[in-house]
Amino acid sequence: MRRLLLIGFMAGLIGGLPVTAQLYLRTDYITSSSFWDETNRKTGGSGGAKLIQGGFNAPIYLKTDKNNRPKMWGIGGGISYMNMNNKQLASHIDLSCIFNAQIALTHLRPISEKWSLLASLGIGMYTDGGKFSKYSFNDLLGQGAVVMIWHLAKNLDLGMGIALNTTFGYPMAFPAICLDWNLEGRFLVNVSMMDGMEISAGIRFNDRFQLRLVGEMNGSLAMVKRNGKKQMFTQQYVTTGLRPEFAISKSLSIPVTIGISPYRAAYYQDRSLKAFFKTMDREYDPHFSLAFHLSAAIKYGF
Repeated sequence: MRRLLLIGFMAGLIGGLPVTAQLYLRTDYITSSSFWDETNRKTGGSGGAKLIQGGFNAPIYLKTDKNNRPKMWGIGGGISYMNMNNKQLASHIDLSCIFNAQIALTHLRPISEKWSLLASLGIGMYTDGGKFSKYSFNDLLGQGAVVMIWHLAKNLDLGMGIALNTTFGYPMAFPAICLDWNLEGRFLVNVSMMDGMEISAGIRFNDRFQLRLVGEMNGSLAMVKRNGKKQMFTQQYVTTGLRPEFAISKSLSIPVTIGISPYRAAYYQDRSLKAFFKTMDREYDPHFSLAFHLSAAIKYGF
């Protein structure tokens, strides 16, 4: 699970491709469940989470070449607020909300019939949502990526490259992986590692309604000062469930997801490379157990 979460984090640094303009607003609710520590034992505490988020992607320049590959400059951003209802967890998690905001400039250009270059550069704020008047430069992270994308088929893209961020206070390079595979028609399949991770399969009943089985991985991050040390709080969660999606018009749709969150990691670690590899070596992360998950969103494309 640890290595899967790391891959998802690197994929999320790349950001979505704003080939078409999109807006979305989404809210998630994860019910309270028991908390397990790094030894995989129950602590007696519990917690749930509520999340509201929104974002946009928009091309500011778009042109296609002779192979119908896009050459594009685009901008994208997002904002999220997570409220955590934790009980008897003060010694493990002593913050109650997380505020994240980010914006990035993206460039995509074809370099041959089968290859394209994707580059992204942005900045984000990741902080304790309860200290609106005390933000500092320590809460800001620079992010970037350079990825080579191989167009294996009309509906299949695979990319590998380098992602950069300043999580540890200085630029660090990590491997970046992206994957996008879509099967459209009556039967729908999507595997995406472009902006987080999502795997889905389903049926389109008509132009107004489709039903999918979806698995996703998302997360929130907060830079904090705790016990006199610079630390970061990570919360990464896996969700799965059924997603009916209702198309109100060609541009507007409302997806609703009903399911479970089988795993939600939540822990502090020092903002250092040594601490990063130390947490990578442990078998279990502090986490919340199985919980009910519900989400609803509004998506608009134009």
